[in-house]
Amino acid sequence: MTRHEMPAFDGHNDVLSRLHAMHPDDPAAAFIKGYDAAIDLEKARSGGFAGGFFAIYVPPMEVDTEARHAAMEQSGYDLPLPPELDRGHAESMTLEQAAILENLATAGALRICRSVGDIGSAIDDGIIAAIMHLEGAEAIDADLAMLDRLHDLGLRSIGPVWSRSTIFGHGVPFRYPSGPDIGPGLTEAGERLVKRCNELGILIDLSHMNEAGFRDVARLSTAPLVATHSNAHAICPHARNLTDEQLRIIADSDGMVGLNFATAFLRPDGRMIPDVAFETMLRHLDHLIGILGETRVGLGSDYDGAVMPEALATAAGLPALRDAMRQHGYDDALQRRLMCDNWLSALERIWH
Repeated sequence: MTRHEMPAFDGHNDVLSRLHAMHPDDPAAAFIKGYDAAIDLEKARSGGFAGGFFAIYVPPMEVDTEARHAAMEQSGYDLPLPPELDRGHAESMTLEQAAILENLATAGALRICRSVGDIGSAIDDGIIAAIMHLEGAEAIDADLAMLDRLHDLGLRSIGPVWSRSTIFGHGVPFRYPSGPDIGPGLTEAGERLVKRCNELGILIDLSHMNEAGFRDVARLSTAPLVATHSNAHAICPHARNLTDEQLRIIADSDGMVGLNFATAFLRPDGRMIPDVAFETMLRHLDHLIGILGETRVGLGSDYDGAVMPEALATAAGLPALRDAMRQHGYDDALQRRLMCDNWLSALERIWH
């Protein structure tokens, strides 16, 4: 993979769970040769996808996923939180996906990065830079022994919840229209998790947290606040998006927000359909930049985990986003910050 003139470093993808579901026996071969996915090696090369946060995600059990997706195609919905996961099941699935990431690294498809220096070296070498991220902490026990084990394996970013409850807190549901002020905040175990992540230098992702949990992390954490894949509630009033007040709190912490490409969080009507113009994405970027500034906004695509805009269905479409930014008036320096450099600067502030 050759180094792209303007590489894209991304705040969130679901490559690992997709490979786990579709090609568990030989994930590296599928990723390298190409398969039905938004990101594989060829699409990454074509689009200048330089790397990002590779999420370990355990899908909900006993949930009609097709019915949930159909509901989100409408302009109003209120989906209940999926039930909590059994920790044993979550731990097994988490370790299996961590093994897939290691398998991809062994095959030379990517490099697992534990520091900003690792990321820079991978990008310079033309190798996909992968951060191990945990989307939902169901696999972690209340004593946090599993957190330390995963950290040893390379974990450097964690979302305490996906959009369901854990022993650490409560996720925000897929609800439109709605604000994020839904339910209680962190549990006592959640507070311990935040403090231990600060000690280990693990990034805490606020993307799926409700407002009470968000405020608890803001109160407890000594690190800059980050939402790896969230958008502006002022443009799309979805429960998953961030209010202006939340954005100001992140800005005050010198934190970071990654623009989510998932169409339900972009479209002003909240519908999860692929008809989304670049103009809508740029409206979100303008709004985020207006509150966070030009140095605290990046990408958080949610590739392989959500419905994407037609023009950005795969990572091969990223050059079209660069062109749209240019036509919108973003100069090269701002594009570089949004596409890559802001994430590296944020990680410098968080990791130690």
